[in-house]
Amino acid sequence: MKLFKSINLIFLFIIISCNNNVPNVESSNHQNVNKLNNKTKGKLFIIGGGKRSPEMIKKLIDISNFNKGAYLVILPMSSQEPDSAVFYASKQFKEIGIDSKRIKGFNFEKGKENKEWIDSLKKANIIYISGGDQTKFMDVVLNTPIYDALHEAYNNGATIAGTSAGAAVMSKKMITGNEHKHKEYTGDFRTIEADNIEIAEGIGFLKNAIIDQHFVKRMRMNRLISIAIEHPNEIAIGIDESTAIIIEGDSIRVTGISQVIVIKNPNKSMEIKDGLLGANQLELSVQLPGSKFAFKR
Repeated sequence: MKLFKSINLIFLFIIISCNNNVPNVESSNHQNVNKLNNKTKGKLFIIGGGKRSPEMIKKLIDISNFNKGAYLVILPMSSQEPDSAVFYASKQFKEIGIDSKRIKGFNFEKGKENKEWIDSLKKANIIYISGGDQTKFMDVVLNTPIYDALHEAYNNGATIAGTSAGAAVMSKKMITGNEHKHKEYTGDFRTIEADNIEIAEGIGFLKNAIIDQHFVKRMRMNRLISIAIEHPNEIAIGIDESTAIIIEGDSIRVTGISQVIVIKNPNKSMEIKDGLLGANQLELSVQLPGSKFAFKR
């Protein structure tokens, strides 16, 4: 009987030991994701729309190690007139001395894969996303090899730039520009209401921030406050026109001529009364050109 008990104990010990050695799939995947994130070598150059000065375009080139043999790709899929978007963006790059042979424009169409373009996208030094309608862009890109190519280029060191709609698509949670409760688009966000601001999936270079653009010029504070309250795990960042943020590693630098507004909700405060949103102790900062602040992406 004692021998039988001893054998049982030995088997129990073996079973427990084996279970302890079984890998935790969720934990393992999480570690792999972190490893991929840590390998990211790229930079983000996110412009709030409006006019882009030659100095701003030069700064984009300067931070991107645009050496001999490098080239840039313009993605105009947000625009209603993609050919015009490529023309005017190319013109700006040419005006600061970039050879036209080093500028490519790829107007991808939904459901049509161009392998040659996708391969070029992966190896681009700079990828520039034009303004227009961010949902139009994501309708073409999401869940496609284009999406994968953008992330591959970014992880390998490319600078991803975008203006207006091209700024909005940078984050995982993307502002579409629409409101659930006020269907007619006016460009004004006159309320701070619950379940009003429409959010869709963006490219996801930024997991911990949501980007708004044309910010001070178009008085979009109500929208950003709503975002900060309802999405407390993300930093809400509003970038004004003719202004950009440069994200490299765990820091953000402001460049251009205007301000960047940053709102955080560290206590995850939220109250809803009759459809209205309320919160306590939101943190707000107004960042000026030349300022730098920490950020974990």
